[in-house]
Amino acid sequence: MIGRVLIIAGSDSGGGAGIQADIKTVTALGGYAMTAVTAVTIQNTQGVRGVHGVPREVVAGQIVAVLEDIGADVIKTGMLATTGIIETIGATLRKYGPSIPRVVDPVMVAKGGHALLAADATAALVAQLVRGAAIITPNLPEAEVLTGRSIKTIAEMEAAVPALRVLGAQAVLLKGGHLEGPRLVDLLITTNDVVRFEDSRIETKATHGTGCTLASAIAAGLADKMPLADAVARARAYVREAILTAPGLGKGHGPLNHGHTVGPFVPRK
Repeated sequence: MIGRVLIIAGSDSGGGAGIQADIKTVTALGGYAMTAVTAVTIQNTQGVRGVHGVPREVVAGQIVAVLEDIGADVIKTGMLATTGIIETIGATLRKYGPSIPRVVDPVMVAKGGHALLAADATAALVAQLVRGAAIITPNLPEAEVLTGRSIKTIAEMEAAVPALRVLGAQAVLLKGGHLEGPRLVDLLITTNDVVRFEDSRIETKATHGTGCTLASAIAAGLADKMPLADAVARARAYVREAILTAPGLGKGHGPLNHGHTVGPFVPRK
């Protein structure tokens, strides 16, 4: 059966991040994407101009409608915006999908600096969704908020491992994209191990939606029953190629080429 991924996140009118990036990614990797939209954003490659939250009952209704009919192999969360929405999602999943693995991207701030998570919502995010998740995918600023630690170097990433484990997820992919220097290091932290991924940094402005894309690529792998480390490795390779082949759109941080796995359609004869 095709891997089913239910994405609970916000919409990006520019198409490079959020629900739009999630759908493209899951589809490009052979999965089936479903959605529960938490917010509608007004944004493009230059930044976020506004955020309009979806009513809590509508968010819950979308989740229930999908799970009662199609079901899901993995649930991926992105922009959740407020404590109320997070608590609603947590309660809904406990009732309708308690055993479905969760990939939690703790989206807090947009690339241009616009806050995408209320300041008081972090504790709710940890209590409702991070604990028990199959994997969470914080970047360094998000990990700093989650742990209360300064994380600016590889040494500080390694020192933060115990604090990240305490959050209660089964695994953490600590992303080092904010590190200084020519090398990019990510740490896959599980209960008993830390796997280090390292690549050369790509000098580019085509970085809009990289976090959403990576988390959704991991979710697609897990929905296909890939081992976690393999799903992470494939997701990182997918994102890297999407950056290298980016279409060069927009005047700011441009979108990735999510469709680099897809060939031209040839009609049946």
